[in-house]
Amino acid sequence: MAVPTYASPLERIWHYAYLVICGLIFFFLIAPIVVIIPLSFNAEPYFTFTDRMLSFDPEGYSLRWYRSLLTFGMQNPDATGWAFWSDVWHNANWVKAAKNSIIIGVASTIVATVLGTLAALGLSRPEMPFRRAIMAILISPMIVPLIITATGMFFFYSNPCEMLGVFGLPTNCGRLAGTYLGVILAHATLGIPFVIITVTATLVGFDQSLNRAAASLGANPRTTFFRVTMPLILPGVISGALFAFVTSFDEVVAVLFIAGPEQQTIPRQMWNGIREQISPAILAVATLLVIFSIALLTTVELLRRRSERIRGVTPR
Repeated sequence: MAVPTYASPLERIWHYAYLVICGLIFFFLIAPIVVIIPLSFNAEPYFTFTDRMLSFDPEGYSLRWYRSLLTFGMQNPDATGWAFWSDVWHNANWVKAAKNSIIIGVASTIVATVLGTLAALGLSRPEMPFRRAIMAILISPMIVPLIITATGMFFFYSNPCEMLGVFGLPTNCGRLAGTYLGVILAHATLGIPFVIITVTATLVGFDQSLNRAAASLGANPRTTFFRVTMPLILPGVISGALFAFVTSFDEVVAVLFIAGPEQQTIPRQMWNGIREQISPAILAVATLLVIFSIALLTTVELLRRRSERIRGVTPR
């Protein structure tokens, strides 16, 4: 943004000082993330820049840590062709963790999006009693320290029916801890607040007269929702779903408490790698996750702008 021609010298100084301050804050926030990208191409097994890297010697850089994401845990790393890729798919630790993260992330996102959207629609109605109290309860997993939430989930999922025995349910219906269903429900619980907040923000500018108009033309509630309400709030729903997916894809504390050996996700694999075997392969995974997160955030921003254009907040 250019400085206005009528700006005083003091205003010009403040303008450039403001840009410098913003640049320093941006650098402070982004530097720890950016620094891992070149380190992931280190040819040596170090977490620091080597002399070859600092002198931009091509031999100081390598893709060995990206290749190790495919070969670590393989039974026969020297295999070729179809046998190699079959071994990677079934035995490579990082690949299995990625498959688990995607399966759990997609399933928990679907659950969180459906429940969060329904909750946001109910809370947006002015006749809804105790709206503020209900909203506070629903977004509490976002506010309460995660270690407390994960501990509560562990005890509840260890034997949920025993915890609910006061309602007359059987007390030996099995456990959710250590199962895919338990991890999916835990991640959905953590993702629902993000869906509620984004969809509620979208509904703030929603014109309720559109629903009344549809009803006056003979549309039933289901038709009104899918033909009128849903298309207008869809950008907010998709944004909430993306945030829920990122929350699931990033979650490690709940996984440490609830997941079993079969539910190893990428964050838990990174945690185990730090504890058991410190390898720069973790930097390669972190770089891929940064790129993945940037792509998702770009999508969220594009959806936000589209939502504003649809609601007439910004010009087309």
